[in-house]
Amino acid sequence: MISDYLPIRRLSLLRFRSLEQAEIDFHNPLFLVGKNGAGKSNILKALRFISDCMSQPLESVIENQGGLNVVCFRSNTSLRPASTGLRLDFQIGQDPLTRGWYAFELRALKGRDFEVTRESCRLVHPSASVHFDRGKARFSTNLPGIAPTVEPRDLLMPLLSGTPQLAPVAALLKGLRVYSILPAEIQKSQQVDSGQVLRPDGGNVATMLGHLSSKEGGKGRLLDLLRTVIPEVTRVDARRWGDRISLEFRQKSTSGADAASGDRSVTHPASAMSDGTLRALGILVAFLQKPRPTLLALEEPETTLHPSALHSILDLARSFTTDTQVVVTTHSPDLLDIKWLEPENLRLVVSEGGRSVVLEVGEAARSVMRDHIMGAGELFRSYALRPEVRPAAVHEGPPPPFDLFTEVRP
Repeated sequence: MISDYLPIRRLSLLRFRSLEQAEIDFHNPLFLVGKNGAGKSNILKALRFISDCMSQPLESVIENQGGLNVVCFRSNTSLRPASTGLRLDFQIGQDPLTRGWYAFELRALKGRDFEVTRESCRLVHPSASVHFDRGKARFSTNLPGIAPTVEPRDLLMPLLSGTPQLAPVAALLKGLRVYSILPAEIQKSQQVDSGQVLRPDGGNVATMLGHLSSKEGGKGRLLDLLRTVIPEVTRVDARRWGDRISLEFRQKSTSGADAASGDRSVTHPASAMSDGTLRALGILVAFLQKPRPTLLALEEPETTLHPSALHSILDLARSFTTDTQVVVTTHSPDLLDIKWLEPENLRLVVSEGGRSVVLEVGEAARSVMRDHIMGAGELFRSYALRPEVRPAAVHEGPPPPFDLFTEVRP
């Protein structure tokens, strides 16, 4: 199953965490499959890095990820200062001519200092093209009247997001959302916030629920979807005390006088609900939030979810791919048992000599899946979900370098 909605077409990484060099072509949805420690999470961290850079100072984004020396790939033999680069190739709207790319490269200096060594963007509209390119001491663009003064520690794209030509690009990049839903955070009484964007751990679900309630049909749709995953839940409400807010659930009663009445239910605080129920709620709120994310990435959603509930969640995620790009990391064969999964939906992430490598499924596994002999989950259980066999030389060292700023990529 492949959706035509594909705003993010390719992610390219140079020396980012465990990925010394990677070019990842996307499909929608895309499942990143690999063992613990293979590097799946680092791909999502790259997406979040780019998104955060559109709304936060670059220095804060780097510090939130542990500092540039943590972000940069470092080999045992490298004597040069650490550096890293990221690039996204994208498409805005459904017009195939409205395509472009955005890339930047950072270099670590003494202590915790750093600089932007290059940043570039090109957007091809149906009738014209827009571009800018900046280096250490140069800047060029075809945007009229633009001559910004930018510090070496800052990115230019957030500053240019106010221009009508580049505003859609900045909005697309800002809309990359990565979620690792933590039930323990949802259980807590939460500080009320704006409720506009779900936090990466789901910690403001209660506020988001109130925000959905203000949208026509928003909360009703959430409850309908939640009941397809957890049929026992009949209501979820947000209860507010001053500047604090928490969740309250109602479940069908299954015993005693309540059950005899036929339609009564029992009320529970969030702290009494299962981790699976809370995680399912957080994932659904992530999909229903407005504005809808450009790309929504879920980190190992299988944790604490029963396989039947997990498959319901994934079927719902599939239904959202008409206007949301979905990326999922997993090491669960139960998740990969979903019937509609095709080889093109999969990327295999493996660790080779301390480097994370992202590969497509090999032809042998593709053939088995296409002929419906075995599904991806069965292949994974039997250690047969493997990439194409590659020459031994590929395993002996890093791949040949590529240029993040090349105008036309293959």
